[in-house]
Amino acid sequence: MKILIVEDEINTAQYLKKGLEEHHFVVDITHNGIDGLHLAQNNVYSLVILDVNLPDLDGFSLIKIFRSKNKQTPVLFLTAKDEVFDKVKGLQLGADDYLVKPFHFVELLARINSLMRRGTQNSQINETVHISDLKIDFESLKAYRDGIKLDLTAKEFKLLSFLVRNETKVVSRTMIAEQVWDINFDSDTNIVDVAIKRLRSKVDTPFESKLIHTVRGFGYVLEKR
Repeated sequence: MKILIVEDEINTAQYLKKGLEEHHFVVDITHNGIDGLHLAQNNVYSLVILDVNLPDLDGFSLIKIFRSKNKQTPVLFLTAKDEVFDKVKGLQLGADDYLVKPFHFVELLARINSLMRRGTQNSQINETVHISDLKIDFESLKAYRDGIKLDLTAKEFKLLSFLVRNETKVVSRTMIAEQVWDINFDSDTNIVDVAIKRLRSKVDTPFESKLIHTVRGFGYVLEKR
């Protein structure tokens, strides 16, 4: 599996490269955001490890551009920023996980293996599901309503997929956070509510019938009513 490391601290980048190559990963390194974006967009990687504080183009800006191009490659933020706001911002922009420096290499390796397993599981989903006029194709990672393709980000598609697979079941914000982001963060943050609002604006707002419903005091449910 091939990994891209975008890290401006040369010693940290070399440490990561050495450790990952010992575990049979192929590793590319760059030390600035512009080159990192170019490599990520023009090569096939199993994972991008991305620092936030980068010269030329910071990590938040990089992932925003990357995801806007509908790139689905998993992204792990590796950074010295430990504020909840920074974690939430990274996740909202499309990161799949977040690890704070200093870190233990064994934890990083566990996070990488977890992301790789999730990617393998997703690749094995080879089906299409219809709910009312909503069609979701798990193989092509595309969704449609009334025959119209929905312009979803990678994280929005993952959120919609989770709701679809739990059709008619009420899922809590905690369940959504664990399954869609696979990371623990301050439960007082509104990342789930913000993500649901954005998803509704694409899945429900333009159409007469609504599929995503709020269950007050608990969470959300996707069903035809």
